[in-house]
Amino acid sequence: MEKLSGKDKELIRGSWESLGKNKVPHGVIMFSSTNCDSTQDCLSSPEFLDHVTKVMLVIDAAVNHLDDLHSLEDFLLNLGRKHQAVGVSTQSFAVVGESLLYMLQCSLGQAYTAALSQAWLNMYSIVVAAMSRGWAKNGEDKAD
Repeated sequence: MEKLSGKDKELIRGSWESLGKNKVPHGVIMFSSTNCDSTQDCLSSPEFLDHVTKVMLVIDAAVNHLDDLHSLEDFLLNLGRKHQAVGVSTQSFAVVGESLLYMLQCSLGQAYTAALSQAWLNMYSIVVAAMSRGWAKNGEDKAD
C-alpha cells in the first residue's frame, strides 16, 4: 500500500477539519450532482442518505488513519467485496472520486487548490486500490 507525503497529509487534514464536522450535508453535495434529478429527491430517499453517510464515514476513517492507511486494508478489501457482490462496477469508484473533488471544490471555495486536489486524489487512489483488490478477489472467488 502506498504512502502519502507529509504535505499531502497536512493538506487533507486541514481541509477535512471543517468538512468532517458536517459529513452528511457535504456528502449530499458530493452525490446529488450525479445521482438525483434534484437535491430534494435525494434528501427524501433513506437509501441515498444511508449511502452518503457510509461513504463519508469511509472518507473520515481514511483521513483519521493517514499515518497508517495500511491498518484499513482489511476493511477496504471487504468493502470492495461488498460492492462487487451487489453489482457495483469499479468504474463507479472513479465517479465517486470525481464527485469527491467536486464537493471539495464547492465546499472549500478559494481554499481548493491544485495541490489540495492532488493530495485528495493521492489518498483516494490508495483507498480505491484496496477496494478494487477486494472487488477483484470476490469476483475470482465466485468464478471458482
